[in-house]
Amino acid sequence: MFYEAKGNLHGLPHDPFKAIVSPRPIGWIGTRGSDGSDNLAPYSFFNAISDHPKMVMFSSSGRKDTLRNVEETGVFTTSMVGRSLTEKMNLSSADAPYGESEFKIADLEMAEARMINAPFVAGAHAALECKVTEIFEAKSLEGELSGSFVVIGQVVGIHIDEAALVNGRLDMGAVAPLARLGYLDYADAANTFEMRRPAWPIET
Repeated sequence: MFYEAKGNLHGLPHDPFKAIVSPRPIGWIGTRGSDGSDNLAPYSFFNAISDHPKMVMFSSSGRKDTLRNVEETGVFTTSMVGRSLTEKMNLSSADAPYGESEFKIADLEMAEARMINAPFVAGAHAALECKVTEIFEAKSLEGELSGSFVVIGQVVGIHIDEAALVNGRLDMGAVAPLARLGYLDYADAANTFEMRRPAWPIET
């Protein structure tokens, strides 16, 4: 089958776009408002975009509490969502009023970042402390604003649970990082395999 994306006339009961662009890591974004209130929210439009310097991005569909806080403070954290934290991550996605702490809603212990003024999930196997470098509203080919706001942050601090390290590496089998698929589907990456990039010229 084929259909033009703009018209979105796929004829299916559900839009397949997010299922096609999957799996996507979940950015569990922790922020603090200028009023001192704490916020925690999961974003599936999230990924690493640079290694030198280390940078991550997430995108907010609409103006949400997280976006408000990063605009006010210029910082955020992202906590790694392992399989053991799945249900609590889902609870933190509730559309709570501004000022209500999702840490409390999901009964999560909160930890304080060391280099920025923002909280993260104490029970996460890893967390990143980030300073915002850019915020912009994505545009279409026609130059129309999308209503999706892209936040790019440079990583300034990294937390790792030493219990999740095996032979100097973050053990994916133990962490089982959660990924967002399409529809209401999720997956974890507990079952992994290694593959080396081939050297050139490729031997056949």
